[in-house]
Amino acid sequence: MDGRARAPAAGTVLNALATGYGSAFAIEEYVTAEVTLEGETVHGEIAGHPEADTTLIEAAARAVQAELGETGGLRIRTESDVPMAGGLKSSSAAANATVLATLSALGQADAMDREAAARLGVEAAREAGVTVTGAFDDASASMLGGLTITDNTADQLLDRDTVEWAVAVWIPPEQAFSADADVDRCQRIAPVAEVVRDLAEGGQYATAMTINGLAFAPALQQSTEPMIEALPEADGVSLSGTGPSYVAVGDESAIETVLDRWGKRDGRTIRTRTQNTGAIIE
Repeated sequence: MDGRARAPAAGTVLNALATGYGSAFAIEEYVTAEVTLEGETVHGEIAGHPEADTTLIEAAARAVQAELGETGGLRIRTESDVPMAGGLKSSSAAANATVLATLSALGQADAMDREAAARLGVEAAREAGVTVTGAFDDASASMLGGLTITDNTADQLLDRDTVEWAVAVWIPPEQAFSADADVDRCQRIAPVAEVVRDLAEGGQYATAMTINGLAFAPALQQSTEPMIEALPEADGVSLSGTGPSYVAVGDESAIETVLDRWGKRDGRTIRTRTQNTGAIIE
């Protein structure tokens, strides 16, 4: 049997590195996974990146097998609209898509709810060493859609809301791996992260993400200049994850202005929207 699923990427409202509490929102850029039952081993490949590390997607598929008491060979192939190590939650999206595609390939598409499926992906991310916090904020936003607020230390979903924003993304040429982030520097700004959390829990998501970006960009040794360029037109703007990408949200005209400014920078820009339906089996 074959299984196919896709999961959206996401942007950051609150980085969880400081306190363990995080918040993210899904965007209409996707990672797609195809899983085929074949062979004796679990083998992954990433389209366009033949030398890329496939530990995460293989761990995600094995986590599903273990949960269901299944064994056997699997071939996993993922394809992504978003760059790896760009801060746009491509790892969470890849794990989510792989989990759902594996469930489908095994004929168990309805074997678990979406939150439980996201937690399997988080377990796989920890096993693969691609995350410091477990990234349940990113995983839940990608799996469920909309905007989520989470306690990553307990993999607990605290709140979920739908958001309707136009979104601008600037992706610099370089990469930044989440597992390499300086956690100590981020923990020093925990009092600011608590303010961001309070704002997010009060529904002031755009303001929360801007404060998050202004605090975490220096802590992660990234520039705040792209954020200054997006203001005051954007409702909110932040370094996404540990970077190097930046995400701005607002109405269509504001995002057009931001994209014009960011388009003068090296790298690439994306115009997209928030996504409120989450990951799907195709």
